[in-house]
Amino acid sequence: MKIHSLICFLLIVCLDTFSANRFVVFEKESNAFSLVSDNKIINILIDKEDQRGIHIAVDNLCEDFSQVFGMEPQLTTEISDENCIIVGSLNSKYIKQLIQKEKLEKKQLQGKNEKYIITTVDAPFNGVKKALVIAGSDRRGTIYGIYELSKQLGVSPWYWWMDVPVVKRAEAYILPGIYTDGEPAVKYRGIFLNDEAPCLTSWVKQYYGTDFGDHRFYAQVCELILRLKGNFLWPAMWGWAFYADDSLNSKTADEMGVIIGTSHHEPMARNHQEWARKRNEYGAWNYSTNKKVLDQFFREGIERVKNTEDIITIGMRGDGDEAMSEDTNVKLMESIVENQRRIIEDVTGKPAKETPQVWALYKEVLDYYDKGMRVPEDVIMLLCDDNWGNVRRLPNDKERKHPGGWGMYYHVDYVGAPRNSKWMNMTPIQGMWEQLHLTYEYGVDKLWILNVGDLKPMEYPITLFLDMAWNPNDYSVDNFMQHPYCFCEQIFGKGQAEEAARILNLYTKYNGRVTAEMLDCDTYNLETGEWKQVADDYVRLEAEALRQYLSLAPEYKDAYKQLLLFPVQAMSNLYEMYYAQAMNHKLYEEGNPEANDWADKVEACFARDKALSEDYNNVMSNGKWKGMMIQKHIGYTSWNDDFSVDKQPEVFRLSEENVGGYIFEGSGGYVAMEAGHFFETKSPESLKWQVIPDMGRTLGGITLMPYTKPVEGATVSYKMVLPEEIKKCKTVNVIVVVKSTLAFHNTDGHRYAIGFRNGNKVTVNYNHDLNEHPENIYTTFYPTVARRVVEKQVSLDLPVSQDGSYIIDFSPLDPAVVLEKIVVDYGGYKKSYLYMNESPCRRTR
Repeated sequence: MKIHSLICFLLIVCLDTFSANRFVVFEKESNAFSLVSDNKIINILIDKEDQRGIHIAVDNLCEDFSQVFGMEPQLTTEISDENCIIVGSLNSKYIKQLIQKEKLEKKQLQGKNEKYIITTVDAPFNGVKKALVIAGSDRRGTIYGIYELSKQLGVSPWYWWMDVPVVKRAEAYILPGIYTDGEPAVKYRGIFLNDEAPCLTSWVKQYYGTDFGDHRFYAQVCELILRLKGNFLWPAMWGWAFYADDSLNSKTADEMGVIIGTSHHEPMARNHQEWARKRNEYGAWNYSTNKKVLDQFFREGIERVKNTEDIITIGMRGDGDEAMSEDTNVKLMESIVENQRRIIEDVTGKPAKETPQVWALYKEVLDYYDKGMRVPEDVIMLLCDDNWGNVRRLPNDKERKHPGGWGMYYHVDYVGAPRNSKWMNMTPIQGMWEQLHLTYEYGVDKLWILNVGDLKPMEYPITLFLDMAWNPNDYSVDNFMQHPYCFCEQIFGKGQAEEAARILNLYTKYNGRVTAEMLDCDTYNLETGEWKQVADDYVRLEAEALRQYLSLAPEYKDAYKQLLLFPVQAMSNLYEMYYAQAMNHKLYEEGNPEANDWADKVEACFARDKALSEDYNNVMSNGKWKGMMIQKHIGYTSWNDDFSVDKQPEVFRLSEENVGGYIFEGSGGYVAMEAGHFFETKSPESLKWQVIPDMGRTLGGITLMPYTKPVEGATVSYKMVLPEEIKKCKTVNVIVVVKSTLAFHNTDGHRYAIGFRNGNKVTVNYNHDLNEHPENIYTTFYPTVARRVVEKQVSLDLPVSQDGSYIIDFSPLDPAVVLEKIVVDYGGYKKSYLYMNESPCRRTR
């Protein structure tokens, strides 16, 4: 892992990876400008005529100051004679005055896209000694500068959506210099809320009390996008209609500075639900037969957004995100696009090329392009991945010259074949980085949109995606692991960042092996030990995540649970459940009663899955995220299975009386037999042979109970089939392993008898010297009881067998003899602390 070797370097470069160089410090340095000190905070000066989105961001900045310092700066729109923070775009009268006075260089911002500069200025205005200036080339550039200050003060972009705590400070200073992170590499950068039922819809219902996302909800989403330096959103569209549900939705996003679009199958700024809710009135979603109604539907959409920055999706897919027809009717699609652009011109009164448009080449729509269909040169061509993180197509040299540019629609959430992927973040860091790097290298830099499902729990991939959209060249194969480290440092601090990033990297790596919904008991190979290996990977990671969780200060635990502990625990538990199911099926087929133990394990894990989600929904963050973690994920057989709740995996059980009947096969010169895998037992009516699971070093032990009854006539027998060459042996060595029970009943020692049926039997006194007599205490007693077993080796005559099968009988002659293992050595046994792996066996009843 490169994280360890890079750690010292990362401590220096982390903030630079995401943003401008560090300019905020929390201890006084020479020439540093004081924001907060001596219980005083400077004011913020803003032009009241500057764009509304800037004012909203400044209001949030004031709240951020309050969270960090316990006091808010005063907002003012008039110059006073105090040091201040001056915030504004190039439209701000105060920024214009600073440029006129040559306090700022206009060329640093003029003609730039979404760029900010942050610097300190001496004597900006009469009577003002010094000011911190946040100036933007446009409203979003200014907003990004505002939120950059917030982030450097210690307010994470995820402070609300992941409950990231804010470190309290008493003072803060600005270092001298000019700070910026330049212009974005990708012009439009955003997320797509999708597949929002049942989780996001349920959470919104309990948190906001609405059946749809209203402007309060979308204000929180837009703020997050802007704090992450995004600028674009496809709103949720399964059951919601962004434009129609709440008229303030569009206004809120537009004022805040977030550009709205509609998804790949929602043309002309109309949400699909707007058609679905009136399907009986509107008729068929068919342009060939219902052109007049559809054109009017499209026109209404453009009229509604004509004064916004919204990007218009053009083209058309079938009703409900399906193919429009079995045939690829290029002529019809060309006419649809032509008519849509005519409507755009009519409504806006401007040439169509002046309204940003996108044509999504999603799934079958790519066939239209491949068959020669082209759209006007100003339209953005939106390519797509395969819904699983692999880009389907990239433009060649000639195609890259398309003036409208190219975009990429990428998924970390998906509903579709072979099975849905909605429950958990299943995207390895390396996989996303590599495919986005590939995408940008091929000139796809006009629009990047990420399908994030319910938004949570995709906090990390959202951040990685938007950070790479800002500057993909910040990350190379040598340093991309800086990103998870710096992300974790922002949230948990330097002391916890390295371990948190390591766990984040490993859990996404492990999750990327197979999605939760596609995982089942047959995914991994049980016989080779692969299943146990991958399940153990998660068990170990869960232990490490829990260890770090317990080391955190209380205020960090909810954020840690959301980002790391819950996903690790939930997936570890899922792997444990399916591994237990695989073991249950195998042992049931063998007739092994241990199948029942594994069935119990499956049921326990299934119950724990529900309990973990209950904690996420109802306990974590005081129930803030109730409903967000109710996604079904256990029981899929195909992507569109119709089941309302998770289904417990099928298990099989053996009757408690259905025991015994094991036959072992010798190989490699020995037979190693676990005590619980007996062939048959015999005991007086007052006694019963009891298997004690996990007794001893390996599988378990077997003993007669109750211990107070006489043991005469009791026997447990083991059957084996030995190879032909065993006939050459007259005797074999038999190793008997019993628990280190002391001679509590008879101080002369406890005994057992062992021998092959139809052969000689040997009586063994196994604990007569397990006492503290001087001659025994250090030589025998302590070494034996510390290892908890007594091993004895006897030589037994091998009786004649016509079919190569043999039965060995073990009889206790005193109470509380606990047998753990028997090994028959006919030339191949090698000394082993666990007395070798158990030999192959089958069950006959």
